[in-house]
Amino acid sequence: MELKLREKEACRYDAVSIGEVMLRLDPGEGRIRTARQFRAWEGGGEYNVIRGLRKCFGMQTAVITAFAENEVGKLMEDFILQGGVDPSLIHWMQTDGIGRVCRNGINFTERGFGVRGAVGCSDRAHTAIAKASPKAFDFDRIFGELGVRWLHTGGIYAALSEQSCETALAAIRTAKKYGTVVSYDLNYRPSMWSAIGGKQKAQEVNQEIARYVDVMIGNEEDFTACLGFEIEGNDADFKELNLNGYKKMIDQAAKAYPNFKVVATTLRAVKTATVNDWSAICWSDGEIYRSREYKGLEIMDRVGGGDSFASGLIYGLMTTGDAQTAVDYGAAHGALAMTTPGDTTMADKREVEAVMGGAGARVQR
Repeated sequence: MELKLREKEACRYDAVSIGEVMLRLDPGEGRIRTARQFRAWEGGGEYNVIRGLRKCFGMQTAVITAFAENEVGKLMEDFILQGGVDPSLIHWMQTDGIGRVCRNGINFTERGFGVRGAVGCSDRAHTAIAKASPKAFDFDRIFGELGVRWLHTGGIYAALSEQSCETALAAIRTAKKYGTVVSYDLNYRPSMWSAIGGKQKAQEVNQEIARYVDVMIGNEEDFTACLGFEIEGNDADFKELNLNGYKKMIDQAAKAYPNFKVVATTLRAVKTATVNDWSAICWSDGEIYRSREYKGLEIMDRVGGGDSFASGLIYGLMTTGDAQTAVDYGAAHGALAMTTPGDTTMADKREVEAVMGGAGARVQR
């Protein structure tokens, strides 16, 4: 595996992401349908990764997104500032005051418990970032003049609208022009693609994006739905960690996309909403590397676990270049992130490395 990173001294940012950042309203231990109060967080698939790289791993990061210029947009900016992520690349859009021109996305999420699964209810159509065209961002300045070592984005942003497909591609193409490494999380959501062309559109967009990606993240459903590759064996086989089937699928994908340097995915066996078996695998140079297994992982809030896996994986790849170390960072960080509320990590690097080393949960004094 050889990821050719730009020199740190030549770049303002270690990493940036492009995608939607939503206001998450969390009823805590209760239900959305009966809540009388909510706790507010920020969150979004692509943003969570870049925030983890900053807050947990200490890297210099920024988010490329757009907000309607109103009080909710300013609240979102304040959350981003608290996370240490540079908000200077945000595009602010004028709105008419009631959201007809553009708006900010909202995501209601309840955590689930035991036999009651987690529930999400998004309100994110016609948002500022869904409407933002490539002209809203000076990508040549961001990736050329300022300098970025790593760009992360994903299939959730690409699925927001016909416009977001174009903007995601423009960002990725410009990043590659300047030598920036690109990672992409396929993150297939059938409900999001249904309004803009369904699975056919998802494959059209993601197959084009895949041509530029260095590090691809996705499970067997993602590769089948977005890229058209099939895993040998049924879904039950995969959940039992039939890694040979996954490896054959990735070997096939790597022949079609020789630009793939790394492919990775989390493996989750859901026993209850609050107890999962959790691990991850990483493909590189034709070999599969597997993290330690976290059997019976107790979960407080599962949202963002996969994003925190991605940020740990990226940190490991950027700092060590070793696939085994990277997947270990990713799995440990994802596990820790799911022990706290909200979409984003509350872990630090020392905790991640302690978990990687097999540290237990005894009290620290």
